[in-house]
Amino acid sequence: GSILTFHNICYHVKMKTGFLCCQKTANKEVLRHVNGIMRPGLNAILGPTGSGKSSLLDILAARKDPHGLSGDIFINGAPQPANFKCTSGYVVQDDVVMGTLTVRENLKFSAALRLPKSVKEQEKNERVNQIIRELGLSKVADSKVGTQFTRGVSGGERKRTNIGMELITDPAILFLDEPTTGLDASTANAVLLLMKRMAKQGKTIIFSIHQPRYSIFRLFDNLTLLAAGRVLYHGPAQHAIEYFQSMGYECEPYNNPADFFLDIINGDSTAVAMSETNGTNTAESTEECTEYDKTLAEKLAEKYSNSAYYQETKAILENISLGNKKKTKAVFRQITYANSFLHQLKWVSKRTFKNLVGNPQASVAQLCVTAFLGLVVGAIFFGLKEDSTGLQNRVGAMFFLTTNQCFSSVSAIELFIVEKKTFTHEYISGYYRTSAYFISKLMADLIPMRTIPSIIFTCIIYFMLGKYGLKPTVEAFFTMMFTLMMVSYTATSMALAIAAGQSVVAVANLLMTITFVFMIIFSGLMVNLTSIMSWLSWLKYFSIPRYGMTALQINELTGLNFCSSSNITNLISDIYKCVFIRRWCTGDEYLKNQGIDVSSWGLWQNHLALACMTVIFLIIAYLKLHFMKKFS
Repeated sequence: GSILTFHNICYHVKMKTGFLCCQKTANKEVLRHVNGIMRPGLNAILGPTGSGKSSLLDILAARKDPHGLSGDIFINGAPQPANFKCTSGYVVQDDVVMGTLTVRENLKFSAALRLPKSVKEQEKNERVNQIIRELGLSKVADSKVGTQFTRGVSGGERKRTNIGMELITDPAILFLDEPTTGLDASTANAVLLLMKRMAKQGKTIIFSIHQPRYSIFRLFDNLTLLAAGRVLYHGPAQHAIEYFQSMGYECEPYNNPADFFLDIINGDSTAVAMSETNGTNTAESTEECTEYDKTLAEKLAEKYSNSAYYQETKAILENISLGNKKKTKAVFRQITYANSFLHQLKWVSKRTFKNLVGNPQASVAQLCVTAFLGLVVGAIFFGLKEDSTGLQNRVGAMFFLTTNQCFSSVSAIELFIVEKKTFTHEYISGYYRTSAYFISKLMADLIPMRTIPSIIFTCIIYFMLGKYGLKPTVEAFFTMMFTLMMVSYTATSMALAIAAGQSVVAVANLLMTITFVFMIIFSGLMVNLTSIMSWLSWLKYFSIPRYGMTALQINELTGLNFCSSSNITNLISDIYKCVFIRRWCTGDEYLKNQGIDVSSWGLWQNHLALACMTVIFLIIAYLKLHFMKKFS
């Protein structure tokens, strides 16, 4: 197995406090002079909340932002390779398996992307089946993992699936961040027994854990105790009790050793609190308590640095350091891929479409709402006549169509936010490139969720409005369909540009709504765009609904006459309205008054503008996703 050694690890983070105008930056020390050796077996990192367990684990796994980090990490005496994060396994605390897929499909996805193409398909399938057997997942292999809407496998089986995803590449070193979180006692025990079996096969397993029960503690080979970023003990787990006894801390016969260690670190804070029944001001007492904890942790850390365990570790580490004097600093952020871009795109697209089919709530709901809205709008504007009201109703209908296309695309916000944790983990682990993930997401969202509703909407509305529908020509019908699609694509790409890299759906939602409200003002219905002051009129070029509405109006209103009534009385009434109440007799007159160019270029320049905006927004979304902070 592999031996991982770490020398003099120090880690500082910059903390910002206060509001925007008067922000202060303070340096917070997370880890100080941490040394140790992790040999094949179960290596546990134990400590109270905020002791730096997860930070140390991330640093050892090369998944921490290297800013503020110093110290050396060696694998078998050689500097940590640049792509170490892709060759080792890392099981995150929160589950990152796709809930709409089965256990077998999730493992196959990992095998397809993490094993090189030189490994044949049959061998990959055998590897997946072997892991399913080893992890005891045979009974649930073809069951869906489960989402918040659908019931799936149990918590323990879900955790084992997560571990299986990492075991596909058969890594020599496996990291786990609090593997027992959210599991009951017996399930947690079963997961640790599984890890013990793997450790016996020569794997180096390093994990952080919070208050394990005795049956779990008994399995540990090596223990690292942390408090306030300092090492209080690093050595064989079963010698830890003797070490603390030699310092005068006695473990009671039926006490759990893990709880006993945490009580020592905390200065047995619960007992202190119980005895201080007549305590002074609570704020003062808690402040004293934290100061006491810090000094206690430092005292214990000093005692450890004078112990035989530390001297022994230090001697081995110095020996390794001497052999690596001429070493070059490893590049932290290099990510290597086992497969080509097209292979990644194929598999990620396959999973995304399966996810869409397996989670039909959103997609089916969108289609149903679109059909219902189409019928409602069709009923409201049913049978448009070619008179003065016909013009107003046509313009109103077109305004509603473009506005609806914009607001229905807000659902695209969730596309990157919901799967942010999964994407971050899989990207760092070298499953796929950002571009493969981005393109697969676009294909899975733009084609089914934006194109199909636009087609349904056009088909329902076109034939319900007007005597024989709207303009009874094939060209006009397809121009309207294409325009609605383009508006939907542009609005969706804007949603992606705003949402990419965000963590909270509500913030992205708010930004989208505000942007669309401003765009609607400049759409051409609320205000005549020719009357806007010149220093504000440039804003109309950023309005998505304006381009959509202009194209729809040119497509529908050119060549229509709204004063040609068969009844002579109606005709006189219409002419009176047109002349005295400033209505327009023809569609072309109305468009001219709105400052709209009715030529062929006047129509297609709108589609060109929407296409350019779509491309620009998608580039912004991709760049935001690519440069998003992926290291914790």
